[in-house]
Amino acid sequence: MALPEPAARRHSHTRAVTYHGYRREDGLWDIEAHLRDSKPFAFSVPSEASWAPNEPIHDLQIRLTIDADFLIHAVAVSMNSVPHDGCPQAQPPMQRLVGARLSKGWRRTIDEAMGGIAGCTHLRELLFNMATAAFQTMPQVFAGRDPQVKPPHLDRCITWDTGTELVQRLYPLHYRPRTPVSVD
Repeated sequence: MALPEPAARRHSHTRAVTYHGYRREDGLWDIEAHLRDSKPFAFSVPSEASWAPNEPIHDLQIRLTIDADFLIHAVAVSMNSVPHDGCPQAQPPMQRLVGARLSKGWRRTIDEAMGGIAGCTHLRELLFNMATAAFQTMPQVFAGRDPQVKPPHLDRCITWDTGTELVQRLYPLHYRPRTPVSVD
């Protein structure tokens, strides 16, 4: 179902974010994220820089190299376009993620490594969804897992609630029927 027809408006900003997952020949996985901010008109930050229409204000990329257990082996960062001279200082703290896992507590891990003034808001935003991109990239990783172990995506959204028919059909060992709520 499409969005309802909008009110009269004028285009002011575009943020394009993409994620790509790759299986490497060495058995590791690369998860890449790319963020690009632009405006359809000339734009400037006083005393900083100016951009032509549709020229990227932010053009940021991250590559996480991970193994089948979602352990981060390497982090690469590229800040191709940034609005302020100090922005590239956010790149070195990204290396603190090497040795971390894309798993439960991922956002807390990001905040501990590069939260607040230790990092960049935009890079953190890209990192948040890299765990989901990794899970989408590596579905076969779950195929060989112990069926007794609850898959990590269960109970993480309405569709994968352990009380749904979908979970009953695909993961019967982890299905937990809902107790009907009585209405008095």
